[in-house]
Amino acid sequence: MGRRTQAERDAMTTEIGFALFAGAVLAGAAYFGVTELLPTVFGSLRGRWSLLGPIAVSVTVVVFVAVVTTVLTRFRRATRPGGQGPAPPGRPGAAQPSQPGRTNPDS
Repeated sequence: MGRRTQAERDAMTTEIGFALFAGAVLAGAAYFGVTELLPTVFGSLRGRWSLLGPIAVSVTVVVFVAVVTTVLTRFRRATRPGGQGPAPPGRPGAAQPSQPGRTNPDS
C-alpha cells in the first residue's frame, strides 16, 4: 500500500464521521421505535421495561454496527484502485446511466 494523499486522508476522516453520525441517528431511531412505538402498537407491553430494555439496547447496537459497517464498506469499495468503484466521466469503460424510454447511446 502506498502513501495516501492529504485529500484521501480527509475523505476517509469525513466518511468515518458520517458513518458514526448516521449510525448514531439511526440507532437512536431504532431505540425510540422499540421503547415508544412498539408499546403503542402492542399495548400489553407498556410499562414492562424489564422486557423492552434489553431488546431496545440489543436492537440499537445491531443497527449502529450495521450502519457503520455498511457505510465504510461502500466507501472502501468505491475508492479501491482498480476496484468496482465508479469510473470517472470520459474514461473508457465508464458506466452509463440508464435512460428509460430512450435508445441506448451505444446502439
